[in-house]
Amino acid sequence: MEHLTTLPLSALPQVRVLGRHADRQPQTLFWTGSGIELQFTGSELWVEWNAGYDIMEPWVSVELDGAWVARFAVNPGRSRSCIFRGMAPGRPKHVRILKDAQAMYDDPAHFLQIEGLAFAEGEFLPLDPPRHRIEFVGDSITSGEGAIGTQGEQDWTGVLFSARNNYARLTADALGAEYRVVSQSGWGIVAGFDNDPRHALPAYYTRVCGVARGDQNRQRGAQEPYDFAAWQSDAVVIHLGTNDDHAFANPPWVDPVTGQASQLHSLPDGTFDPQDAARVEQGVRDFLALVRRHNPQAVLVWCYGMMGCGLLPVIRAGLDRYRQETGDGRVQMLVLPALTPETTGALNHPGLAAHQAAARVLTGCLKTWLEPDSPA
Repeated sequence: MEHLTTLPLSALPQVRVLGRHADRQPQTLFWTGSGIELQFTGSELWVEWNAGYDIMEPWVSVELDGAWVARFAVNPGRSRSCIFRGMAPGRPKHVRILKDAQAMYDDPAHFLQIEGLAFAEGEFLPLDPPRHRIEFVGDSITSGEGAIGTQGEQDWTGVLFSARNNYARLTADALGAEYRVVSQSGWGIVAGFDNDPRHALPAYYTRVCGVARGDQNRQRGAQEPYDFAAWQSDAVVIHLGTNDDHAFANPPWVDPVTGQASQLHSLPDGTFDPQDAARVEQGVRDFLALVRRHNPQAVLVWCYGMMGCGLLPVIRAGLDRYRQETGDGRVQMLVLPALTPETTGALNHPGLAAHQAAARVLTGCLKTWLEPDSPA
């Protein structure tokens, strides 16, 4: 090993921090797809980590010049990972490191930090600016649950989450965009799949990472208001509703403190209770208004359909109502290709082929908004 220089990210302004993050050092990677991107001309590069968890270990993927060259779980405590060594100095190497594991509401001990980079014989070069900035808001599909691993795998574990085999990453790369993800498995518009009203993602949208609980994550900046002005989205893709649909078919959630039950009800004939359907419709309308307030220039695309279309009429009604009430013409509903037996991945979730199919449709849609003069 050559003599290495070690610097914190704060001393390397050419390194781009990916994903929502707070102004804290060392840099905490909260969400799926968070990480770093850089161009380095040296012969050797290492990342210095600090990590922890009780339930889900933080997995990461490493890309070198666009190729997926490594994937591993970061060990608890402080550690160092070699990204490459023994390479010819002088030639720029493009590196992107993505956190595969989602933020963990149920594991306050889960965290991943980059404490610094250690390197030899080179310099960090400025990155080209992205053509667009896209934010993705969703559930397990957007977290990449089951997007890696074989069909039949049913263990809920970090190894089966992927930021790279993910429609968000595929869409962003196709459009030359930098992207950020806000997603949580099992969560919905007004309730999670288990009818827990605490698992409604819109309530956490305005924080850096509101789902990351506990004093340690609070100190890392998770609960701070997110600075939307510092990273204005050109598009916000919302992919919620699948878990609300499941909630209608599931038993009530009972608050362990108050004993009060909460449920989205189905009628005896299997249709949605009109009052509860109206709650979801209102939730769609209110979330679009919240997203628009913080992203005034972005196109808003609400996606649905990869894992069923049961709530499509309700979601569409909420979107139409928002448009009618606000006159906002930069909002669109987009139905994505449905999961098939051939495109199913692990955990009965979309696999890579399903994410690729969704990305093709979404890329075409966003291109008409973001690049209207480009060839189809």
